[in-house]
Amino acid sequence: SALGCIVESALVTLREAHSPQRLEKDNGSGAVAMFRMCLGEDSENLSATEQVAIDRLIVKRARLPMEGERVDTKSEDGASACAAYLEAVDAAAAALRLEKAPRTYRESFTINYRALFPDQSRNYRVDVLEAGFEQYATIWVNGDKFEFSAEAMRRAEALQQAWWDLGAVLERWAHATRQPQWGHRPTRSDLRNALVAMDYAWASFEHKYITELIEIEEKARRLIIHAIEHERSVAAFEEEHPAEKLQTVAGCIEAQKRLVGSIGHLNSVANVRRKGRDDLKVDVLFDAMNTLRRCDLAERNGESTERLIAARILATDVVESFQGMRDYLREVNHCLERVDPHLCNNSGLVARLADWEESWEMGTRYMQNEKLLSGVCDLVAEIRRAQRVAPALTAMCEECDVELFLVLPRMIWLRFLAQPQQHVELLRSLLPHRFSKEGEVKGSRAFLEHGEVDEPRWDADVEDFLQKYKAAQDLLLSSKCGQGAWEVLVKRVVDGRLSGADCKADKAAKES
Repeated sequence: SALGCIVESALVTLREAHSPQRLEKDNGSGAVAMFRMCLGEDSENLSATEQVAIDRLIVKRARLPMEGERVDTKSEDGASACAAYLEAVDAAAAALRLEKAPRTYRESFTINYRALFPDQSRNYRVDVLEAGFEQYATIWVNGDKFEFSAEAMRRAEALQQAWWDLGAVLERWAHATRQPQWGHRPTRSDLRNALVAMDYAWASFEHKYITELIEIEEKARRLIIHAIEHERSVAAFEEEHPAEKLQTVAGCIEAQKRLVGSIGHLNSVANVRRKGRDDLKVDVLFDAMNTLRRCDLAERNGESTERLIAARILATDVVESFQGMRDYLREVNHCLERVDPHLCNNSGLVARLADWEESWEMGTRYMQNEKLLSGVCDLVAEIRRAQRVAPALTAMCEECDVELFLVLPRMIWLRFLAQPQQHVELLRSLLPHRFSKEGEVKGSRAFLEHGEVDEPRWDADVEDFLQKYKAAQDLLLSSKCGQGAWEVLVKRVVDGRLSGADCKADKAAKES
């Protein structure tokens, strides 16, 4: 506007009329110094505010804990002292009204890093300084090795040099303040140049380091991205085909294999709660699905499903843990930038992987061994039947009483002794040193239910135990105790005590 032009012309005229050259002629050097100080252009003197900021900066620098020639940024106290010093550097630069290095590159950062660097302020961070001093040429993420570029290392060295140059200027200033007769204090421009040089070196390193770190993190997230892609592929087949036909579609089977393989790979690098297994195969899932279909068919046909309870529970855990992983992959697909590239730091992922591994380990052990699964199912059904005879067993199971873990081994033995051929696989899994594998001979012979002699399956001690059980069972059956032999033995196994009728049978067995 016209008024603005008039004011601007007046200011120019005033400045020219009171220029340093004219003042020097009229009033000498003292007037020049005062004029420059008023305009904030004095290169030798500091204002009171500037002096306070520099003095605070020197004090904070003196408190930095050092490890040789390096600043200690790893300990809690060291990181705190370093953060205070960096804050003082920022405050001193602001007090001196220094130009900031451009930081528009932050606009291209991912959302996580924009949260750390929200604007164009200097925002000196201890972790960036630590990276500059440590000069990590390589880092390991999820078991993979990544390397920073030579340019990033060069900029780290430039930041170190600028850091020490600023420290040298501050040290000269402090020395001159303590002993003015022995030292020459740096000029205001020395301070300004050192602070500006460090700011530009810092911004240069921050730009390169964070940019390359973002690229590394994107590569580290590829494990979960691949799993998401495979989950989408499986979902596409599920939309095209009915559920009962999926296991006959070759493309779907292959997609499920790839998805399970990706989950296994994720498990190996992220599951810090368990073993991190990557050898669990998709066959476990197929066996679990087939088991659930058999259970459903038995229910529809009106068959007793008590023996299938354990099988249904194991199969359901396998299927549900797999579905839980798929649900997680679908969720994080919409917020991948929030997934920590160090996958083991994502608590939701780790929890689902731990559940998946535990369920699939159990599935691999039992679902893929028909004889072992049959033995477990029969044992669970037997325990439920025993609960009706000995109610104390029900309370033990509900409360996980410590006594339960004394009773369960007895129940397992009792069931094996009653039907050794049906439960030999279960006992072999628990006592491998007592039971031989298929085809191995140990010098004892197992008898089938109809009297035929089978190949040796267990050692002589187990065989002797079987003969004693058979003798006790025959005695209980011949005694008139009013109860079945099985009920008497179950009560004894659970309670460890006998009723009056039980005592008679027990006494007769001992006398024999």
